[in-house]
Amino acid sequence: MLELTWPWFLLLLPIPLIRFFAPKAKPKGNGIWWMNTDELVHHQDTKLASNRFQLEPLCLTVAWILLVLAMTKPVWLGEPTKVVPSGRDLLIALDLSGSMQVSDMTLNNQSANRLEAAKSVLSDFIEARRGDRIGIIVFGSKAYLQAPLSFDTTTINQLVQEAQIGFAGEQTAIGDAIGLSIKRLEDKPSDKKVLILMTDGANTAGRVQPEQAAEFAASQNVRIHTIGIGADSMLVQSFFGSKVVNPSSDLDETLLKNIAAQTGGEYFRAKSTEDLRAIYQTLDELEPTPAEDIWQRPLTSLFHWLGLGAIAFLSLALLSNREIVWHKRSHS
Repeated sequence: MLELTWPWFLLLLPIPLIRFFAPKAKPKGNGIWWMNTDELVHHQDTKLASNRFQLEPLCLTVAWILLVLAMTKPVWLGEPTKVVPSGRDLLIALDLSGSMQVSDMTLNNQSANRLEAAKSVLSDFIEARRGDRIGIIVFGSKAYLQAPLSFDTTTINQLVQEAQIGFAGEQTAIGDAIGLSIKRLEDKPSDKKVLILMTDGANTAGRVQPEQAAEFAASQNVRIHTIGIGADSMLVQSFFGSKVVNPSSDLDETLLKNIAAQTGGEYFRAKSTEDLRAIYQTLDELEPTPAEDIWQRPLTSLFHWLGLGAIAFLSLALLSNREIVWHKRSHS
């Protein structure tokens, strides 16, 4: 369906008609002019050229009509289509410190390190969040933005899979990760700012203390869900034989619980890959994507086509006028 944004410009269409209704100038005196034979031939040639190039006023008229139509800013409305509604701005802060290489998880019935398990579960979670803007922050000794907020979940997933242990350093800067997240979520609606922080350790680096960062996050209405990842027990081989150790002895659960509580989020403990999957399913319920159907009609602007048409006909009129001038000069 065609729709004119500024239809009042159509009032300009009759302007070229003024030349036809305007009073023509009358000669002031009477005179008789007799032409000789050469002038008669020249007059006939000029008349033929004039008839040949009467296309000029027609081109000018068409150019004017197209120009006025372009000024009305016409758009073509397509058929209504359903689109995925926009949900939340959701950042995921992923720990890439050296301890994430501990292989105390399982993936497809095989031993896997913590980062491999996290990537696998995150991949399914991100794909299920279509309609949200997802962003990825990675942190170790420092915090970096791996992927800005985007609806492109496919690209976000690819960037998550490309993250490797040690990219951001060997230590853990939890406070810096929260601080960077707050910066990336500023100027967003308060009910849509969410951070999921996943780590397996304690804050051992960074310029910002996690408690201070959490306090500032709460003041900015950023809700933080924290996940502590790592098994409680693990069988390791030593010189004296095998023994059971706690690979998560460095995990600061108290800190993660306080961060979540202070910002209105939840703390989760992931001791296995299955726990991690269950946690992200719970997060899907805690942070739902709006399910209301949204319909939109695609708009196709016709302005540039009409503008180009007006320029084309104006150029043709100018060329016609130039030919007339050249024809006259060739007989002079």
